[in-house]
Amino acid sequence: MAINLSKGQKIDLTKTNPGLSKVLVGLGWDTNKYDGGKDFDLDASAFCLNESGKASSEKDFIFFNNSQNSNGSVLHTGDNRTGDGDGDDEQLKVDLSTIPGEVQKVSFCITIHEAQERSQNFGQVSNAYVRIVNEDTNEEIIRYDLGEDFSVETAIVVGELYRHGTEWKFSAVGSGYQNGLEGLVKDFGLA
Repeated sequence: MAINLSKGQKIDLTKTNPGLSKVLVGLGWDTNKYDGGKDFDLDASAFCLNESGKASSEKDFIFFNNSQNSNGSVLHTGDNRTGDGDGDDEQLKVDLSTIPGEVQKVSFCITIHEAQERSQNFGQVSNAYVRIVNEDTNEEIIRYDLGEDFSVETAIVVGELYRHGTEWKFSAVGSGYQNGLEGLVKDFGLA
């Protein structure tokens, strides 16, 4: 049974799940009914970050147009342009055992595509979550429901996998950005 986290909580991932190496990171959301007249397209992405919290190169930014990092240890499985239906809207596969040694953290984000042009924000999004699934057993290990804490934000860092010695842990971040993907890219050292 999955452990439900609250914002700010951290939990050990590999120590309590011996042998865990391949995880599926599922991100999901629903859009509220609104009459803006434009499609709502949310995108999941990941940033592989070094010890100083920065991405070393553009290959460390994984999203629908760059589906994997340089060695393939983090893989985006494809873009969902509508978010319709139940379950995960977008997924990333992570092989913890092959993540390059210089990568200390993998940060998972959800952004709204063309949010400013379409006058959209996370106040119009509900039921957003991130979950960690053991890819070998298909068992959900961790789930973090973001709640309705956002209004004007156009990007959210939902959670992070990070190294702690030889183990991997997960942190439920839930940090919003008003300047969308541009703000994330700048904060993670790629702008």
